[in-house]
Amino acid sequence: MTTDPLREDFEQLVALPDQPSRLTYLSAHPHLVSRATVGMLNAAVNTYVRKDLRKANELAEFALTLADRLGDKESHAYALRARANALWYVGENRQAADLHAKAVQLFEEARQPIEAARTLSSSIQPLILLGEYDRALAAANRARDIYASAGDLARLARLEINVGNIFHRQDRFQEALDRYERAYEQLLPDGDTEGVLAALHNIAMCLISLNDFEKALRAHERVREICKAQNLPLAVIQADYNIAYLYYLRGEYGTAIKLLRATHEACQGTGDPYHAALCGLDLSEIYVELNLSEEAAEMADEAVRRFQDLGMGYEAAKALCNSAIAASQQGKGRQALELFAQARSLFVKEQNPVWPSMVDLYQALVHFNAGRVLEARRLCLAARERFLASPLPPRAILCSVLLARISLTTGEIEDARLNCEDALRQFTGWESPILAYQAHLVMGEIEEAAKRVEDAERHYLAAKDVLETLRGCLHGEELKISFMSNRFAVYENLVNLCVTRAGPRDMDEAWKYMEQAKSRSLLEGMSRRGATFEDAPEGETELVQRVRDLREELNWYYRRIEIEELGRVRALDTRLLELQGLAEQREKKLLHVLRELPPAEAQAVGLDAPSPVSLDALCRTLGAHTTLIEYFRVGERFLAAVVTSTGLTITPVGLTARVADILQMLQFQLSKFRLDESYIREFEAPLLDAARAHLRELYEELIAPLRSQLSGRHLIVVPHELLHYVPFHALCDGEQYLCDLFTVSYAPSASIYVQCHDKQTDCAGPSLVLGVPDASTPSIHDELKSIAAVIPDAELFLGADASSKVLRQRGPRSRMIHIAAHGFFRQDNPMFSGIRLADTLLTVHDLYGLKLAADHVTLSGCSTGLSVIAGGDELIGLMRGLLSAGARTLLLTLWDVHDGSTAQFMKEFYSRIYDGADRSAALREAMLEIRKKYPHPYYWAPFVLVGKTFHPSAPSTQPRTASRSV
Repeated sequence: MTTDPLREDFEQLVALPDQPSRLTYLSAHPHLVSRATVGMLNAAVNTYVRKDLRKANELAEFALTLADRLGDKESHAYALRARANALWYVGENRQAADLHAKAVQLFEEARQPIEAARTLSSSIQPLILLGEYDRALAAANRARDIYASAGDLARLARLEINVGNIFHRQDRFQEALDRYERAYEQLLPDGDTEGVLAALHNIAMCLISLNDFEKALRAHERVREICKAQNLPLAVIQADYNIAYLYYLRGEYGTAIKLLRATHEACQGTGDPYHAALCGLDLSEIYVELNLSEEAAEMADEAVRRFQDLGMGYEAAKALCNSAIAASQQGKGRQALELFAQARSLFVKEQNPVWPSMVDLYQALVHFNAGRVLEARRLCLAARERFLASPLPPRAILCSVLLARISLTTGEIEDARLNCEDALRQFTGWESPILAYQAHLVMGEIEEAAKRVEDAERHYLAAKDVLETLRGCLHGEELKISFMSNRFAVYENLVNLCVTRAGPRDMDEAWKYMEQAKSRSLLEGMSRRGATFEDAPEGETELVQRVRDLREELNWYYRRIEIEELGRVRALDTRLLELQGLAEQREKKLLHVLRELPPAEAQAVGLDAPSPVSLDALCRTLGAHTTLIEYFRVGERFLAAVVTSTGLTITPVGLTARVADILQMLQFQLSKFRLDESYIREFEAPLLDAARAHLRELYEELIAPLRSQLSGRHLIVVPHELLHYVPFHALCDGEQYLCDLFTVSYAPSASIYVQCHDKQTDCAGPSLVLGVPDASTPSIHDELKSIAAVIPDAELFLGADASSKVLRQRGPRSRMIHIAAHGFFRQDNPMFSGIRLADTLLTVHDLYGLKLAADHVTLSGCSTGLSVIAGGDELIGLMRGLLSAGARTLLLTLWDVHDGSTAQFMKEFYSRIYDGADRSAALREAMLEIRKKYPHPYYWAPFVLVGKTFHPSAPSTQPRTASRSV
């Protein structure tokens, strides 16, 4: 078998890492300076644009260098076409079109009609993207005549794909689909992989426009299969992006985020800036909608840079808008306005008809939030006037809602009412649930300002109903939590209305709304753990599946309407109205199916999410010796609802600002214990006095106003917002700490307390004890040895043996789990807070994937009980992860703990449990014991008990076996 020396030398040339090395190689192999080499470089560029864009551009540049040496028209034409194709792949469409035109002219002068036709065909796509459809059709007709004269059926089939693209861009979708399918059928038997991939991809994009999700998904998946089989990594990434985008259009945000992030990472590695930018833009769009502002800003800023580098003004402007919205969500008003101004200028330059008005509306919102009502009103009125000319109402509705809020702020009650009534009249169905929430909320505030309390309550309840319905439409833990951000006001208003009215049942109603506002996503996640619909969706009934399908179809149409209306070139009104009509058909079908849905199946589609506990059920659960204190912020003050087995009282307590100041000073005092030990010893007495003073001030604000209502032996504290950081058990009346008078535990909400109380857990298995001691925590070793000696059936794993694998394997069958290791709390990204095991950092995300139906879990490391408080008073931290994983009771820490005192505390705590005390009593007694040696609360007060507080069985009757060290 003979080999082609030119081909071998060419392959070595292409494999070289940079242009200087290629030029050196060329000097040593002068026979490569030929027209054939330029032709091979042209073909190589077409291959590398699907594998490595950097390499493709380098080879195209090298082809031009070589063509200049040769000096003939044909070589130069090949090189120009290669460069044009590489530029098109990175979005440089104007330069690509110009180079294609020059290449066509040179091929014609060199009497190479087929190559001229190939170049004409290649020029169609950049011309389409530039909006030059007449030039594109003219190029297609010239190429068709050449191919037909030569009888080149394969190239005629490929040309059909590009002609289909012209039709698709002009909204002639069925004509485009016919062209694509004809090309696919002609190219498939010939084994033309590149042509088949292009046809399939375009079939999928056309099916999107024809609203056929399933067929579009199958087409993209087939593209991916072929690309993977042909080892085309860049094309695989592009297919992955297209699949992710389909899920984004469908409203399946959890799946879309996962796929987009993976594709984005892959683009970074293969040098595909265009698809990396698209991933960033779509991710920022999703994150903005879900109020994940930090993530939105990060992805949007990156997308802006990439699109600007590619010269894609429209896409860069969209990314700038997302960056501006994220800045506004973070309270950075000045930065948001600057970014919006940049985006608006770009949209005007791109001659987009709708986006400048959208930006005006966004800017109006920023000005309103900053108190600049005149500027907000001017921009909002201008935007509404332009939106009213649109065939679709939602943006005009939003303008009316904002104008109503502006008028309410300035005391113009009747103007506010007229604007809000105008907004409510325009609603036609499900298409704007968030707008419906906002409109009813504002109308409720208007009626309350006008002293029409019954009307106000009616609108608040309508807003709450919309909010509760929306919760069930979202999937994914973080997404539900972030969705609730900035949508808490309706519960606050309802509580305030009830407390102000103070009728016979108003206090009960106020408490019900308090509960509905708190940790709902966590409650739902805990109650659905192990549910058949979550674990086995294939078991869904036909009606449940139909509801899911219709919801996804509605998301699809709503997103398609937005894309068409806000596109680079706005769609025709007829197209928008057609999409709106299709959406309304699905809305009617969905309402019809929901009426048929049996109650037993409603929970599977989020319509019957677990309800907060009733007051009667809570009173029964508490019993005669327990009092629950549930705090709730309304405006500038906290309320405290005190619940016992006999009933409920609600008392105003401290001002929010005052409590925040005292808590900040207390946390500053506790942070001093990070300083040198000699400093602590020298200033021990002043440090204790300062801490006790702040704890007493907090007592006066939060406990003293309701002290006479506290009865029984045990207190359960349900904090709210910043109160989650308050060590209530250590609050001091000047003589005694609260834990001197009561045993104290905590719960994210009363409903979650009852959930933990009623939960079935493993109370008969072995106990799992894990610890990772190091130089800074030498007492962990002694701590775990002493604990393992006390706990029945303890399995002890220390150091390198204390791995995540052990926890995953043995945790699900353990009755009790104790982990002593460094804890990390991430204020910036609390879902990545974690505990350091021997082999990995175990994060909140990881805990969601575990099943730990343990009766008790202790994390004795630093700050394991800290959480970020997200919308809806959702706690994001290790506590959330453990409760979601199935644990019934938790022992965690509120701040960085002292190694030595913690080891002694844990020994005292477990000794008392297994001598017969319930957990809350054991916690209190251990605190009192440690306080004898370490009087400062820093040492004895970081420990908090969450969930059920008493031991499930009599420990003294259980045989104790020796611990096993593994």
